[in-house]
Amino acid sequence: MSRAFLDQSLPSVDHAASPDGPRLPRLLIFDVNETLSDMSPMAGHFANVGAPAHFATSWFAGVLRDGFALTSVDASDSFARIAAESLRGGLHGVPLNRGLEEAVSHIMHGFSGLPVHADVPDGIRALSDLGIRLVTLSNGSASVAEALFDRAGIRHYFECLLTVEDAGRWKPAPEAYAYALQQCGVDPEDAMLVAVHPWDTDGASRAGLATAWLNRTGGPYPAYFTAPDLRTSSLSDLADQLR
Repeated sequence: MSRAFLDQSLPSVDHAASPDGPRLPRLLIFDVNETLSDMSPMAGHFANVGAPAHFATSWFAGVLRDGFALTSVDASDSFARIAAESLRGGLHGVPLNRGLEEAVSHIMHGFSGLPVHADVPDGIRALSDLGIRLVTLSNGSASVAEALFDRAGIRHYFECLLTVEDAGRWKPAPEAYAYALQQCGVDPEDAMLVAVHPWDTDGASRAGLATAWLNRTGGPYPAYFTAPDLRTSSLSDLADQLR
C-alpha cells in the first residue's frame, strides 16, 4: 500500500492538555475494535467450529502483533487478510468439525454481527451533543465499522469512518494519526483519541493528540506507556468529564 501522499510530519506536536487539564477538543477520534465493538461473541464462533473458545483472545492479539510487525518494517496489509491468514495458521492441526477454509470463513463472518458495548449509543449521543466532531480510525476496515454503527443506529453521528488501510501504516505509527488529522483538517492539539488499548493511547499521545483511555476492565494502565490525559469507564462518563 502506497503512502506517498502522506505528509510524514504532523502539522504540530503541541499537546492538547494544559496545566488545568485537556481543552475541549474539536475532534474526537475513536478506535473501533474493542473500544466501541464488543468482541466477546467471537469466542462463540471459535467454539462453533470446534476450536477452544479462548483461542479468540490470543488470535486477535496475534493479528495486532503481526500488523505492528509489518508497520515496523515499513510494510502494511489489510486487517482482514492478516486475520484470515492467522486463523489458517492457528487452526492448523486443531480437530475442527468442518474444513479449515469453512472454519476460517465462519469465524471471519463473526465480525459482521458484533454489537457495540452497552454504553456506546447513549455515550455517542452525549458526546455529539457537546458539538464535537466524531470520526473513527480503525486498524480494521471501514465497512466493518459502517455495518456495526448501522446495526446500533448511531452511524449518523460520525462524520467519517477512517481506516489505516488508506494510510498505509497501522496505529500506533504516527503516520496513521497524521492521516486522520489531514483528512479532517485538524491539528493534533485540537484532537483527542478515545481508545481502550493503552498502546493506541500511547501512540496518539506521542503524535501530539490528547487522549482518553477507556478502561473497560478496571485494570491498571501500563506504566511504560505515556499516561492518558483522561481516564474513563464509559463514553457517558467521558462526556461528563468534557462538559
